Formats: sequence, structure tokens, C-alpha cells
Amino acid sequence: MDVGIVSYGAYIPRYRIKPEEIGRMWGVDGKGMGKGLMIFQKSVPGIDEDVITISTEAARYMMARVPWVNPKEIGALYVGSESHPYAVKPTATIVSEAIEATPALTAADLEFACKAGTAGMQACMGMVASNMIKYGVAIGADTAQGAPGDALEFSASAGGAAFLIGSEKIIAKINKTLSFTTDTPDFWRREGQPYPLHGGRFTGDPAYFKHITSAGKMLLKEMGTTPKDYKYAIFHQPNGKFPTRVAGMLGFEQEQIDTGLLTPNIGNTYSGAVPLGLAAVLDKASPGDRIFITSYGSGAGSDAFDITVTDEIKNYQKNNAPTVEKVMENPVYVDYGLYTKFRGMIVMPGG
Repeated sequence: MDVGIVSYGAYIPRYRIKPEEIGRMWGVDGKGMGKGLMIFQKSVPGIDEDVITISTEAARYMMARVPWVNPKEIGALYVGSESHPYAVKPTATIVSEAIEATPALTAADLEFACKAGTAGMQACMGMVASNMIKYGVAIGADTAQGAPGDALEFSASAGGAAFLIGSEKIIAKINKTLSFTTDTPDFWRREGQPYPLHGGRFTGDPAYFKHITSAGKMLLKEMGTTPKDYKYAIFHQPNGKFPTRVAGMLGFEQEQIDTGLLTPNIGNTYSGAVPLGLAAVLDKASPGDRIFITSYGSGAGSDAFDITVTDEIKNYQKNNAPTVEKVMENPVYVDYGLYTKFRGMIVMPGG
């Protein structure tokens, strides 16, 4: 049975803040920091936006593009995030209700740092392939946290994407997926702590680069392919530098990653990073295009995918919802004061 992506949707908050504005508050060269990270602005969730609203919007866009799909036929819905609004209360049930997929489905919140969204895709793929369900929904979304003044504050942003996984009218076939996982503590946040801690340079090597290159090489070997066999490549993008460097390490060219590389303009959306990159690629892809994907989640692991776009994408009602390019239009820039208010870092008296 062929299993793959039947539909997708993406959402990114319209608010933005530039690194120089963050740097101005802390007396550092924010513009230089942004240039070093290859992040020139980042998305900021509005005061009424969180992982639930972002996931719901992305899922509604996803369903709008396949009006022939009955939401009651969705048998599973997973929301991958490390910033769920509730410590005890699933995001997935709210999103399921919002798209009218309840009550006959299994739903759960997933957490594996920045790769929880791709883990959800793998789970849905397995359930569809085993005939347990007809359709599954996998969402990766975050309103990423970064402590005030920390280097993460220059990158941690917000956004997400949703994918409908099935075996009928698939627009992109998932040929193969595999994972590479170890216990590498490069990034963590204990229960009750408002912001994560990280291992500084350790988060790059041996964490990020080891896992992505290992998973990537495993997939290329399994498929008997080389980087030249792919039109597009998407790697986890905590900044603009890391995916550019890891692409070169694996033998991919810059033009293969450009379409899915969104971080320079929206920051690091954590669990939403690779799903949003994939959505941006599918917005542009044509039948026969092959896509290479490797996500990364601290802690640490990578999920790799080999995907081929099918002829069905020509019939796909993509225009029923905004593309990634469209949702990124008309940004509204905020200063640091409004940013801290939106992020809940300052609270009005009595509120």
C-alpha cells in the first residue's frame, strides 16, 4: 500500500521582531548576532495565540484543501510540540474538535523537542499502512521559549504545519522513513522551569550534526540514492547556518535547500521547523520531484524521509488555503516591550 501526504496546511503569526531590537535591550550587537545566526527577523505569537490556535489554523487550512475528505474518517491526530499550553490537558483533543474529527479517533500530544511533528508523521504512516485507520493528522507547532537575554531569544519563534496522512489521492508518497536516536542531553527544561537550558556549542556538535548526518547517510544507503537524486532537501533549521552546513556535509547543494529554508525570515519554530519547510516545498513542487528530509530533536534524535511528489498534486486544491509564502506576507513589527507582553514575560497588575 502506498502511504503519503493527502493534504497539508501551515500557519505563522504575522508579528515579527528583529535581532537588533532584542540586542538593543541587552546592550549587544543584535544585528551582528542575527547575521551570525543567519536570522534576520523572527515570528512572534500574538497575545491570543498559542500552540492550540496555531495547530487549529494549520489543520483547518489542511482540511479546506480536501473538501472530499470526511473529518469523521480521521482515526488519529497527534500534535507535536514542546510548548503545549497545558501541562495536563491535551492540545490534540481541542484541535480534533475544531476540525470536527471527534469522537471516534485516538488523539495525543507528542514531545521530542523539535522533531515531535515528524514523529507524529511516522506514527500516522504506520497506522494507515496497517489499516488501523483511514487517515491520520500529524501537526508540528511551537511557540518556542528563550530566556530573556539568552542566545535563544534571538531565534525562538512561532509557527506550525499540519499534514493529513492517508493512502488515497496522495500528493506526496512517503517512500521510506527511518530514525537515529541517542541519549544526548544538549537541551532540556525541567518541570516548572519557564525556559530551557542548553549546552552551548555542544548543541551543534556532537548533537545536531551527528544525528542529522547519521540519519541522512542511513537513508541514502537504504534507498541506494545520492543527493543528486533529489530536487529538494529540508533539514531542521534552528538557525540559517546549521542546515546550510549540514547540507554541504551530506553533499547537497544550496539550491536544493533554499525553498524550504524559512528560518532566516521567521526564526526557529522548533517542532514546526521541518513541517513548515516541507509545506513550503510542496507549495512549489511538481510531479516526480523527490524530497529528502531530516528533522532533529534535542535529547536527541533525527527522523529522515524520502518522499516523491505524485501526479495527484496537479488536481490538489491548493488554492483553497494560503500558501506558506502568503501567510508570511505583510508582517507587523513589534518593539521589545510589546514582544515581552505578547510572550507573557510581563503581566498587567491584576492579570
